[in-house]
Amino acid sequence: MAETEQQQPDIDLSVVVPLLNEEHSLAKLAEKVEEALSESFRFELIFVDDGSTDHSWKEIEQLSQKCNWVHGIRFLRNYGKSTALQAGFERSRGRYVATMDADLQDDPFEIPEMIRMIKEEGYHLVSGWKKERHDPLSKTIPSRFFNKVTSWVTGIKLNDFNCGIKAYKREVIENIHLYGELHRYIPLLAKWEGYDKIGEKVVKHHSRKFGKTKFGLSRFMHGFLDLVSLVFVNNYLQRPMHFFGTIGVLLLVVGGIINLYLAIDKIVYGAILGDRPLLLLGVMLMVLGAQIFSIGFLGELFFKNRREHRDPNIKETV
Repeated sequence: MAETEQQQPDIDLSVVVPLLNEEHSLAKLAEKVEEALSESFRFELIFVDDGSTDHSWKEIEQLSQKCNWVHGIRFLRNYGKSTALQAGFERSRGRYVATMDADLQDDPFEIPEMIRMIKEEGYHLVSGWKKERHDPLSKTIPSRFFNKVTSWVTGIKLNDFNCGIKAYKREVIENIHLYGELHRYIPLLAKWEGYDKIGEKVVKHHSRKFGKTKFGLSRFMHGFLDLVSLVFVNNYLQRPMHFFGTIGVLLLVVGGIINLYLAIDKIVYGAILGDRPLLLLGVMLMVLGAQIFSIGFLGELFFKNRREHRDPNIKETV
């Protein structure tokens, strides 16, 4: 059994596990985590119950009563994996932080080697790679496509961005903030904060024993939309006029040239303009350009404001 918090308050490693309706997996997961980590680390295990409707929280309470190193956070409703991870990060106390899923598909015996890579090889974070997956094709094929595109867009050479098992230096998780579905892009968020030493380790992936996967087509689409949004916000958050202003001015210029041409045609040649579609196009381009330019101007006025986010409504902790 690992040393208790009272005996050894200095924590080497915090393991954060977000979960939703995984009551049958939690006791076995805690047992495996203790077996994998107790000899090498002073550790804590933080379960974040993201609004489960089964008996997951009851299991967490029972585990926390038996094991001083088990802690729990319970949300009043479902907020999503990113918010659950963020809550776990804020509760954690370890010099290093690891994350893993609660469905027993991730293997906690991979964590010590990932921490060694951070300590000895100088990585800021190490991400797992489920090279041999035990998932249905409906999940593996979209995931491979998603990872290829994400690696190409971000320039980060990882094969499995969405792998649940990862390890971090504490300073990394202290300098990023997760919301929405951004847990997929923690390596990218870390890179933008200057933590660009990102490693990857092939990890074991076990078949799901209990429950069912939460993966679906909507999550796949949300992932790509989040990537587009994230790249855009990073590039233009502090200079929105560079994006909107450029488009707006371009449309204004094109619309102005069209209308100038029509005005000359009217004045010099007496052309009738009322039935010419080009007039409508020129006016529409100028109006649209002015509107887009105004969006950029308003963005410049508010760029210092941070994105608003609601903190989760935590029901109880143990």
